[in-house]
Amino acid sequence: MVINMIKPQTSSLSYTRAVTSLSAQTVAQTRFTQSDGISEVLAACPQVSLLSCEVSSGRVNYSGRIIFTIVYSDEEGKLCRMQKGAEFSHYCDDEALAPAQTAVCRLTCERVSTRRDGSAIVVSAIVCADVDVFALAERTFITACEGAYLKTQTKEFFSFITFSGECEVEDDFEADGVDDILVPSACALVTSAECGTGEVAASGEINLSLLAMRRSGPASFERVIPFRCVIPCEDSFAGALPRVNAEIRDMNVNATVDDERGKCRVEFSCTLAASGWFAQRSEQAAAADAFSCTNALSLSKSEENFCVPAERKLYSERISSPASAKAKLDFTCRFLAVALPKAEYEYVAGTGAVEGAVTAVLMYEQGGDVKSTEISLPFSVKISADDGAKAACSVCGVSVKQPSEGQIEGEALIKVCAEYPKTSCVTYLTAIEEGEALPPEDSAVTVIIPSSGDGLWDAARKLNCPPEQVAAVNPDLKYPLSGRERVLIYRKK
Repeated sequence: MVINMIKPQTSSLSYTRAVTSLSAQTVAQTRFTQSDGISEVLAACPQVSLLSCEVSSGRVNYSGRIIFTIVYSDEEGKLCRMQKGAEFSHYCDDEALAPAQTAVCRLTCERVSTRRDGSAIVVSAIVCADVDVFALAERTFITACEGAYLKTQTKEFFSFITFSGECEVEDDFEADGVDDILVPSACALVTSAECGTGEVAASGEINLSLLAMRRSGPASFERVIPFRCVIPCEDSFAGALPRVNAEIRDMNVNATVDDERGKCRVEFSCTLAASGWFAQRSEQAAAADAFSCTNALSLSKSEENFCVPAERKLYSERISSPASAKAKLDFTCRFLAVALPKAEYEYVAGTGAVEGAVTAVLMYEQGGDVKSTEISLPFSVKISADDGAKAACSVCGVSVKQPSEGQIEGEALIKVCAEYPKTSCVTYLTAIEEGEALPPEDSAVTVIIPSSGDGLWDAARKLNCPPEQVAAVNPDLKYPLSGRERVLIYRKK
């Protein structure tokens, strides 16, 4: 009859783990079939919002709505607008995905283009999706073990909590001399967020850009609208730092013209949808290693890697540099408006900078006709060299000038909200199995030369002796060891 001397005790906890982070791109487009009378499309503006995001076996399926607004000149040279929406769907694949998991999705737009297709105008944009996926899991770890010596440590674990909600943002202001608004463009930047008891609060700015008509010509206006969105979340607690995505849905911009005063009252309203996640921290005493003086042990270990937001900083920088334009510009061009600015960017860990380009639509008059071209202004904003940093960027205050014929220069205000993570790796024992009996130690004295950095546990494991006995026999040792010491143990016969 074999009697097992090794009897481990375990503890189990339910938690939510981070499964994976995915990215995907798809093309969303719509057709303006009523193109009669459209001489030239001068500007196109997309506004994208999320409709649904669900996880299935091996796949995340998401869908959204995109609304395109175009500004065009008719056959008489008059500026007009047209708007049309479309729905789209796409997916991300990963073997780790399963139906019971939860996904948090963020959509953004880039590279808008227009083309003629027969009698229709086709407007398209690339929609980018960033998806974080979470799942319920069970964490089992060894807390004690009869018949073996354990190296028990206090481990820092995390469980992730997702949230979502909406709030209404309203603003009104006056714009001098505006006759009509052709197209609005808005982008939300979260600049601060914090968890409270039962709620998550996010604050930031909505950068509103308006392409309007003023005294029969195009003009651009900008407005920075502050917002604060409070999202109910039962599991939220004070002190956690959340990651929050904010997108604009159902945007309405109405203009009321007072002819007597020459003023235009602009009323802005939108639904701001916010979603994200935060990490709940806990400490648990768990075994990291084990050995037995009598038997060989088979140890099963589990490893968890965590990456959670630890700090958030806001950077603001005015950039100025030569700009490029798709059209050939010279001194016969009279610049009228710079509208619909946006930033396409990426964080480059090697340089610690957010690098990209500001794009905008430049409206200008040449030969009595109103024309447009896309301009691009490169930028680089230094933040910090951190491999795991996340950055969100917005742009406003774009201006363009032509200091010499055929050369243009641009200026813009770039705002970057950078999130710096805390990463950790936790390893712990999940199972201990008893192996073959160890041969008896015949020598009365055993001496080892430790490795640099060894602690009491490392020395005891190499000597196959209880840590307290090693400490008693070698009272003058100071840990961690330098590697020049001699550690010994006496065995009484």
